[in-house]
Amino acid sequence: MSIFDFFKKKEKQPQETSQEVNEGLKKTRDSFLDKLGKALIGKSEVNDDFLDDLEEVLITSDVGVKTTLEIIDRLKKRVSKDKYLNSSELKDILKDEMAKLMMENIGKSKCEEEINKIVQEGSPLVIMVVGVNGVGKTTTIGKLANQFKQNGMKVLLVAGDTFRAGAVDQLEIWSNRAGVDFFSKGMNTDPSAVIFEALQKAQTEKYQIVLVDTAGRLHNKINLMNELGKVKRVMSKIIPTAPHEVLLVLDASTGQNAFEQATKFTEATEVSALALTKLDGTAKGGVVIGVSSTFNIPVKYIGVGEKMTDLKNFEPQEFINSLFYESTIR
Repeated sequence: MSIFDFFKKKEKQPQETSQEVNEGLKKTRDSFLDKLGKALIGKSEVNDDFLDDLEEVLITSDVGVKTTLEIIDRLKKRVSKDKYLNSSELKDILKDEMAKLMMENIGKSKCEEEINKIVQEGSPLVIMVVGVNGVGKTTTIGKLANQFKQNGMKVLLVAGDTFRAGAVDQLEIWSNRAGVDFFSKGMNTDPSAVIFEALQKAQTEKYQIVLVDTAGRLHNKINLMNELGKVKRVMSKIIPTAPHEVLLVLDASTGQNAFEQATKFTEATEVSALALTKLDGTAKGGVVIGVSSTFNIPVKYIGVGEKMTDLKNFEPQEFINSLFYESTIR
């Protein structure tokens, strides 16, 4: 399979709710549906009292204030003609509006158009992965490399985080697990020099996918901007259109802190896609909805477990279906 066929195939996959996603979102779903059920008790119409309760449900589910207010506004418009709804009808409308909100972010990234153009020209597709230490960045890179490898891609992992102790070794371990190639110049070397040589290698040896790890330190916004900006400039010297995607990895279990991280990174560089990790271990999965809507950046991957295959391509409708899964028997 060519890289072009891989991405075209992915775009056409049906949006079904998988068992892995259902299991991975169990803690979030149980918490959300419990809060929603309590908000519905004794309510016979969609009035101000109910909307206030629903607002609290969404905010305490880490959806975020901005996104919560937008969902409430959409719900009010949907039920403006008929204030009375039973709990099942109301859940269906809420589910529908949340799905629509997430679907609106599909296509806002230029990445897919760029991918199609780049792969047709025969250039390596360069994905720069950013995020603070501890969010699961290296693990995400390894699992993503495995996904590409399993679809016949020639993949190179680049150790651009040369400052954090163990970062280079961890990435090499993941390259071995995924069965893909690895490029490093060791610890305490200039990340830009590493990336420069790696992209030269990628062009010469006809790699199709290059995944570049970057330092996850957050000294302050200025240093972050300078560091990421330098890396991008070096990439463009070898491949003028690189990086073709900047993937920001966020830890869903941090809840509202993920919004702060997203704010700093989107100010520092042009983030084109998001990956939300550790959803299986948290009840804060609502942050997936909020961060995507707030920053107008599509979520591309979610991590729902420890297995190599537990990094899933994100489908908004599948996510919302899973969030409301079992709601009919409550």
